[in-house]
Amino acid sequence: MPYVQRDAAGQVVAIFAQPGPGHDEPLPAGHPDLAALAGDGSDFARLDADLIRVIEDVVDVLIDRGLLRLTDLPPDAQRKLLARKGARARLRQGLNLLGPDDVI
Repeated sequence: MPYVQRDAAGQVVAIFAQPGPGHDEPLPAGHPDLAALAGDGSDFARLDADLIRVIEDVVDVLIDRGLLRLTDLPPDAQRKLLARKGARARLRQGLNLLGPDDVI
């Protein structure tokens, strides 16, 4: 059970695994005060998605420069990278509404 520290207004400002001076109030997991401090997670999900794209780009650059081979990566990582590349390519093709000779 987490232990919390509150400010003068009663808002949770810190979460601890163990009780200690100034943070000896236990709150059950899922308590609304904990959720308010942690947020809904959407910011972290967006940041994670952005970071994943950056990592993919870094891997591509390293492979293009010959500093890394795809086969240097663990099989699970290879599979995941190739799956994401394939999904991105399919999405890109699906968005290409005009052919190479079409003009608006």
